Amino acid sequence: MVTAFIMIKTVAGKSEDLLAAVRESEGITEAHIVAGQYDIIAEASGEEVYDVMHSVATRVRDLEGVADTRTYICLE
Repeated sequence: MVTAFIMIKTVAGKSEDLLAAVRESEGITEAHIVAGQYDIIAEASGEEVYDVMHSVATRVRDLEGVADTRTYICLE
């Protein structure tokens, strides 16, 4: 099992609207609004690294109002 954390920057004023959509995305196990450089942090999991990256690239990144994402794969 592969776990990753996804940092999501949203368009101004869209964080709350996007939170539910991010949580409902396949492969996402948790998501929270945070203060700082990014607006939402999400935890994703999948069987392989490809599964996690595919979730980010096709589901989260394509959501209306997502400005940028950074994905950090856990190494432990």
